[in-house]
Amino acid sequence: MTTTKLDLAGLKCPLPALKTRKALKTLPPGDRLEVLCTDPLSVIDIPNLIRETGDKVEITERNENRIVFLIEKANGSIEKANV
Repeated sequence: MTTTKLDLAGLKCPLPALKTRKALKTLPPGDRLEVLCTDPLSVIDIPNLIRETGDKVEITERNENRIVFLIEKANGSIEKANV
């Protein structure tokens, strides 16, 4: 299991969700993606994206300056249906 870091600081909606989706497509099942965002809307957008892909997400840090998500790529993700 590998964790890949994705720094999306400074990007505004919808770019954090779009770049997260793109990064997830390259990961094998079981790997993790740590996503750093500064856009407050990412708290809504990224969990909604993960609901669509079937992966697992948790917020590991949230304060006034940044939000950090840890996403685990699931087996049998349905991401191809959302292309």
